[in-house]
Amino acid sequence: MSLAPPPWLAHALRAQRGPIPWSAVVRGALSAGPLLFAGVLADRTSLGVVAAIAAMLAGINDRPGSRRASVKRIGMPALAGAAGMALGTYAGDHMGAVALTALLTLVGLVAGGVSAVGPVASGAGTQLLVTSAIGAGMPLPEEGWLRALGYLCGACWLLGLRLALPTPGALAGDFRFDGERQAVAAVYDAVAELLDAVGTERAGDRRVALTAALDHAQDALTGPRLRRYASSSAERRLHAQYAAALPLAEAATALAWAGEAVPERACAGPRRLAVAVRENTHTGPLPAPTRSAPALRALDDALLRAAEAFDRGRGGDLHTRRRTARGVLRSVLGAGGREYGLRVALCFGASVAVAQALHHSRWYGEHAHWYWLPATTVFLVKPDLGPLASRVLCRAAGTVLGALVFAGFALVLPRPEGLVALVAVSGALIPVATRHFAAQTAVVTVLVLALVMVGGEPQASAGRITETLLACAIVLIVGHLPMPGQRGGGVRARLAAAGGAAEAYLAHVLREAEGSVLRGVERPAPPQGERRVLRRTERPVPRSSLPAVRDARVEGTADDDPRPQRWTLRREAYRALAEARTAIALAAAELPALARHSEGAEEIAAVLERLVDTTTACAVHLDDSGRLTAGDLDRLTELLDELGRLDEGHGLVGLWRSELPLAG
Repeated sequence: MSLAPPPWLAHALRAQRGPIPWSAVVRGALSAGPLLFAGVLADRTSLGVVAAIAAMLAGINDRPGSRRASVKRIGMPALAGAAGMALGTYAGDHMGAVALTALLTLVGLVAGGVSAVGPVASGAGTQLLVTSAIGAGMPLPEEGWLRALGYLCGACWLLGLRLALPTPGALAGDFRFDGERQAVAAVYDAVAELLDAVGTERAGDRRVALTAALDHAQDALTGPRLRRYASSSAERRLHAQYAAALPLAEAATALAWAGEAVPERACAGPRRLAVAVRENTHTGPLPAPTRSAPALRALDDALLRAAEAFDRGRGGDLHTRRRTARGVLRSVLGAGGREYGLRVALCFGASVAVAQALHHSRWYGEHAHWYWLPATTVFLVKPDLGPLASRVLCRAAGTVLGALVFAGFALVLPRPEGLVALVAVSGALIPVATRHFAAQTAVVTVLVLALVMVGGEPQASAGRITETLLACAIVLIVGHLPMPGQRGGGVRARLAAAGGAAEAYLAHVLREAEGSVLRGVERPAPPQGERRVLRRTERPVPRSSLPAVRDARVEGTADDDPRPQRWTLRREAYRALAEARTAIALAAAELPALARHSEGAEEIAAVLERLVDTTTACAVHLDDSGRLTAGDLDRLTELLDELGRLDEGHGLVGLWRSELPLAG
């Protein structure tokens, strides 16, 4: 008999690990507390409370990464939060209970659908809902526009700290790009670790870690900018160093796919490149790996190209494509957006209705602050914070702990000075507490209770615990209700996106094989050096071996080097697979009533990953010999057949069919 806890309980007990983010801790200490103190000194305590709430929510979104990426990660949710604050304030002042409930339910439907677009959109949807509940349920003397302005100023204060303060250890260089530099260096470290793991059981995990490092670096470098291209030499150099890592990642993935251990000498080059990025220095001599296999020859060539990129630093393509408005709309209106939007709308609307009923029955007493119940529901219904049962357990435990801790502090701390200090300490703890949802809930509970007490609300720990448990019950009931359409929409949408990206990547590699024969074009040679680069042969690939894959168009002409386009498609395929894996892992940790809707998704994702890995290995072989062998085509055919069989009974991907011809 196994004593292992069920997945939903194991997820609730799991916490992230890592070094303490001291720079984020300093920013947290300088955000909510000082803003509240400034409001108290200026005799505008209510505005100080609003600004401190904004800084707290911005601190939750203040994650590791570059300054450029933080502008979007913090700024877009802040704008949505300011809009929600104004909307909630005016609606609460001029609408009755029924009309207000209907309006906030509609806001929940829109915010839930938008949250399916991605992490930043999810953060914006969260703040829109939370602030609309606070605006309607926390009566304050200021008008709606002034409260929205105060909220925006509070978030901008935290964002300003994020942009202005250097991270530890960055004072010796150009601290503007310390986040980008660390992210790019982590890619080279991940390549070296994958090469170390080739031929072992750790290779799969190391390949996943390499994908995560590439995603993080790509996000760090592609944040919002005033100009279209990098405007400084330091930034152009980082772009070139990131672009140079993509051929190395491709070669390392091909070596991991082959499964044959590589010499230790092959791992030294990427590690030296990582040190050069991190310390902003030249690479020096790079050890050359043996050229006994196609992937090793590709690794050697990639090291030569990286050495040239590091020396010249002229910039490079980040190999990412912007999402179009049509693509965003498809995510919002797709299966995942519809299911999530409906669930958020029902949970948020039900919590507003219950809070309104309690409010009009005088359950809250003389202080008509009824925002806690719907605001708690928002955090409980968000799937990117964990499975439903795990979120409910962590939220309940965290609220009880935070309320009890605050009740003890409220008995001994002077007012308002002691409470302001408590807010500052809680703000500093948020970056550490985000590693576990229960710990984050406890810290946020202490911070919010201190804020509202400074604003004039009496000590209400017992009431907050009761409201939190009521919100947990609402979300558990609504979350398990039968929904229109097919359940598991989020997983299906992610898998469909991963299948489409893998399909486009495979189609491009096969067209590249055909084009290399028809054009007879040699690859551009790396810079002159001591080692010679093997030329590609021109052995023909039968045209009947190439599939007619639908909707897999790649920009470029017949005379273009197809590899940059291939790297873009490869990045999109692995990123989509990583997002699908995350969604599948969260769905699998739900209670059985919800987890069963995603059965079979894990196997399909595993086959998709093997297909993309095999496609990468085929691309490396194609660069080396100019052709795909019969063995390459047989492996691809087998994977496509397996994928078609797995998906036949589930319809999770809906794109691949075993009849797709690969052999003539």
